[in-house]
Amino acid sequence: MKALLSAVFRKEMRDHLRDRRSVMSVLGGSLVGPVIFAVMFTVIASWSRQDKPVELPVVGRAHAPSLMAFLERSGAKLVEAPADYEAGIQAGTLDAVLVIPEDYGKEFAAGRSAKVQLVVDNSRNKARANVKRIQVLLSRYSGILGMQRLLARGVAPELAQPVQIEEVDLATPERLAASILNMIPIFLVMACFIGGLNVAIDTMAGERERGSLEPLLLNPVRRGTLVVGKWLATTVFSCVTVVVVSVAFVFLAKRVPLQDLGVKVSLEATTAVAMIGAMLPMALLASSAQMLVATFARSYKEAQTYLQLLMMLPTLPGMVLALSPIQSKVWMYAVPVLGQQLLVSELMRGEVLGAMPFVLGTVSSLALAAVCLALIARLLSDERIVFGRS
Repeated sequence: MKALLSAVFRKEMRDHLRDRRSVMSVLGGSLVGPVIFAVMFTVIASWSRQDKPVELPVVGRAHAPSLMAFLERSGAKLVEAPADYEAGIQAGTLDAVLVIPEDYGKEFAAGRSAKVQLVVDNSRNKARANVKRIQVLLSRYSGILGMQRLLARGVAPELAQPVQIEEVDLATPERLAASILNMIPIFLVMACFIGGLNVAIDTMAGERERGSLEPLLLNPVRRGTLVVGKWLATTVFSCVTVVVVSVAFVFLAKRVPLQDLGVKVSLEATTAVAMIGAMLPMALLASSAQMLVATFARSYKEAQTYLQLLMMLPTLPGMVLALSPIQSKVWMYAVPVLGQQLLVSELMRGEVLGAMPFVLGTVSSLALAAVCLALIARLLSDERIVFGRS
């Protein structure tokens, strides 16, 4: 039996490795996720970098000389605002414009609240970091003036703030990083399905369409042995893709300037190995599920349509976790897809996990994979499936 299983496995590997262009396209396509991650967070980090001077166009600088002096001392670069500054903000050429009304000096001298306008476009993500820095500077200036006015009247500034709120953030840098990098588990799950997609289609629907499935079944090989051999070949491509994508994410995460976003990524070699160990059982299950779906398809194109729809389902738990994180429980690790995504998220958070979550995820994935393989072997005994009449 081992010799027959090895023969089927070698035959499938030889067939699919012969098409090098298809193999390279799958590996290249699976790296789209890491590339998107690197580009997106590099751009976001460049927007949020704190060492860049804040350039602030101002209208009516002469009306508030003390405010202008404070902003310049704080590192802001003040420039004259163009006449059509509102159009510039809407077009994206300006992040914000500070407008000082003519009556600012009169209100300020009278000890009343002097109003200024900060003209922004909150729909532009790129401008938010600069706008926030400008707002912090203006709030700081307002606070300093308020304290000075109270002291001048012999009033302790603490009386204006009877309750002082001090935030104690218990989030570690690794946990902050995990909340930002919650897209990684989704791409890893997709890699499980992308890697073996073409192989799963070709081993079942492709063989039937070429008319080579029936002669293959006439050989003195048990259906189960034949199915397992095809499955092993499919899992090789799926597992290799998972390893490549995981290594790419770890490599790029260390080179993207996430520190500019205030987070620290510590994806060491042990974490990368643990991530791969968490996802490999999912690759085994994905390969068997894709083969099962491809068994029902009567043509290669039909199988592609079915499996593209199937590939969308595993991304749903990851999207839910990204939008609304949940407190993980032990039983969740036994749920395929959800368990693997929780495992990867916990590993990126720097949590210390025992062996139980890995065991639960592996056992449940292998059990469902065995069920899928058994169903495929049973379906291959049905002539309607073999001849594509279903």
